[in-house]
Amino acid sequence: MTQILELSAEEQQDIFGGHDRYIRRIENDLGVQVLSRDGVISVRGSSDNVRKAVGIIRQLAGLSDKGTAIEEHSVSYALEMKDEKKTDDMLLAIDGDVICHTAMGRPVKPKTLGQKNYIDAIRRNLIVFANGPAGTGKTYLAMAMAITAFQNKEVERIILTRPAIEAGEKLGFLPGDLQSKVDPYLRPLYDALFQIMGPENFQRNVERGLIEVAPLAYMRGRTLDNSYIILDEAQNTTPEQMKMFLTRFGFGAHAVITGDTTQKDLSPGTVSGLDVAERVLKDIDGISFIRLTSHDVVRHPLVQKIVKAYENYEQTPIKHRPQNPR
Repeated sequence: MTQILELSAEEQQDIFGGHDRYIRRIENDLGVQVLSRDGVISVRGSSDNVRKAVGIIRQLAGLSDKGTAIEEHSVSYALEMKDEKKTDDMLLAIDGDVICHTAMGRPVKPKTLGQKNYIDAIRRNLIVFANGPAGTGKTYLAMAMAITAFQNKEVERIILTRPAIEAGEKLGFLPGDLQSKVDPYLRPLYDALFQIMGPENFQRNVERGLIEVAPLAYMRGRTLDNSYIILDEAQNTTPEQMKMFLTRFGFGAHAVITGDTTQKDLSPGTVSGLDVAERVLKDIDGISFIRLTSHDVVRHPLVQKIVKAYENYEQTPIKHRPQNPR
């Protein structure tokens, strides 16, 4: 079967990519042949694969027509979702949801359906739990939503927190005063704030007390009204810490709790507060639980493969897992 597409020269250039690397991925993945002659694209192969390839090319053309730069992730994600029963304008629907712009003017928006569902859940609910592997944008997108709400004066301040426990290290062994001890644990939060808000704007709001980045222990005894609160690395909380955090919730507040239950740094035998929270709170209105997967990883494609490999390994019964070579 052969199907013909008429696209502008600019759209074809974007879709084919440098050295035709994007169109080659589509050809190799779907077993089709894509040719461009005299401004016309022809797609040849089995009827089912041609239909899928044409659908992906049309979606990429729609992005190009909107002025959105086509990236390797866009092609990879469209190919991953080719067998899903999704609408033909999936990429356009995702791309059209701009949350805010970074200090450099770049739009911040979801890049997968999972991320789009995550953002929609934050808009609909007062408390959202996001559980998923590294690279799925859990913290960054939550930060973008918090900054947008802050700039729109929907909340009076932003509070960012995470438990100060990483890879079994103890704070007491780190040099410096308490602030210098906890800063390395909070660095990912600072980095996201700097990129979206800009260092000067961030520093000004910190000095005014409108943005607070602090360890989870600092939340005890407080009531947080009119605040946007983000708890990061929540898999490293104990059930008691999670309960303490959630009961800080005040009037006019929003909270996003992010974590990855496959990467706990708690002591052996310690139950994660993130696991307990989902069992205890799953039926309460106004609280939503979002699960992100390897399909939602937007880092280097190799990271997605690594995450998927670990998912497969952890889902395999222990007796069937590959054994260490002797």
